[in-house]
Amino acid sequence: MVDRLGIEAFLVLAEELHFGRTAERLHVTTGRISQTIQKLERNIGAPLFERTSRKVQLTPLGTRLYGRLRPAYDGIVAGLAEARAFARGACGALRVGFVSSATGQLAIRAAVLFEERYPGWEVEPKEVTPTDCLKVLRDRDIDILLVSLPHEEPDMVTGPVLFAESRVLAVAAAHPYAGRASVTMDDLAGIDLLRMTPTGNFPNGWRADRGERDTGAQFDTLAEALGLIGANRGAYVFGQQVVCFHSRPDVRYLPILDAPPVEWAPTWLTERDTDVIRGFVDAAREVPFRDTAQCQPILEPS
Repeated sequence: MVDRLGIEAFLVLAEELHFGRTAERLHVTTGRISQTIQKLERNIGAPLFERTSRKVQLTPLGTRLYGRLRPAYDGIVAGLAEARAFARGACGALRVGFVSSATGQLAIRAAVLFEERYPGWEVEPKEVTPTDCLKVLRDRDIDILLVSLPHEEPDMVTGPVLFAESRVLAVAAAHPYAGRASVTMDDLAGIDLLRMTPTGNFPNGWRADRGERDTGAQFDTLAEALGLIGANRGAYVFGQQVVCFHSRPDVRYLPILDAPPVEWAPTWLTERDTDVIRGFVDAAREVPFRDTAQCQPILEPS
């Protein structure tokens, strides 16, 4: 049986790689840490650390164990803290990131239902740029992110699809396609497309899903993209919500007849998988949500 000190001593020593600093962080003696690690290694049946007079380092087994224990331990600590906060009636803030106007609208509407169900909790919606949305989540500046699919990150949980929307091609009013009523996916091959700045902080599947190539003017935000499109520097594929929220005289939006819909879903860090986050996801699934602009209905519940 491994006790709490055994787990904590292993995790801290794996980070510090120094028995003295580990003892200081856990407020015990260095000898106690050494004994605890030896006991843990006997329990497992193999060394977790390589020790010399000059350094301490993890064995391959220790590295593997750390990768499994760290997120699990963080989840337990977060769950206990959350339970204590509820027991005390303490207030909390749930920071919800969004990368589009429609998801921002959805976050605010879901917040009303969530706050009714979780007294003492408050939702803080926060707009994030598409090119940095995953970094903001991993840096823990937000607790949950409303993001478009495809999205597969090994350290994150992807929730259910909240809504889907058809796709449009945004082109300049001066573009050769501007007079068309619609386009097809084959039409994209003959035009220049913009691309998001390759920061590595947005879902891996986005570029292929939007038809991006390795050439084309780059953008970080929607405003930058629309400015480039209006200046006829390239075109781009968006969800149809841009028709409602971002109408511009220098940009035309053309339905893409044979394109699959854009699906939007919540995501959050696996190590921070809590009942509060899932409570917000439930609220987002249940709240009535249709766009109220003149072009509605464009968003269909999944």
